[in-house]
Amino acid sequence: MNKVYLIGNLTRDPELAETGSGIKVCRFSIAVNRTYRSSDGERQTDFFNITVWRNQAENCGRYLKKGSKVAIVGALQNRSYEDKDGVKRNVTDIVADEVEFLSSRTAEAGDDMQQPRVQTRSGRPSLEPVDDGDDLPF
Repeated sequence: MNKVYLIGNLTRDPELAETGSGIKVCRFSIAVNRTYRSSDGERQTDFFNITVWRNQAENCGRYLKKGSKVAIVGALQNRSYEDKDGVKRNVTDIVADEVEFLSSRTAEAGDDMQQPRVQTRSGRPSLEPVDDGDDLPF
C-alpha cells in the first residue's frame, strides 16, 4: 500500500502548467512540522514536493498561495533525472489524490488579525464582553 497523509503550509506559490495534451498540473511544496522537538528545543520541519493533476490542479493554482495550510492525501512516487552536469538525481514526490484547503479565506487575506467584536444588547459593537449577571432566564 502506498498512501501518504500530510498537513502543512505551502512554502511558495503553486505553479500551474499544462501538458502538451492539455492536462493541467500544479506543483508546490509544503512544510510539515514533526511532532517532537530536538534536544535544543527546536521543532524539526520536513519539506515535501506535491504534484496535483486535472481539475484539482486548477483549483490549487487558483486558490492556494504561499503560507496556505493544506491537507494532502496521496502516494509517494520516485523518479530520476540527469542534471545539467550529467549527474543522476533521484527525487521523491507526493502525487496528491486529494487536497483539502484548511486556511480560511479571511485568514489568507490578512483579516485574521482584527479584534473580535461582541454585540451588546443595544446592537452596537463593543470590545468588552457583556456581563448579564442574573438576568438570564435559566
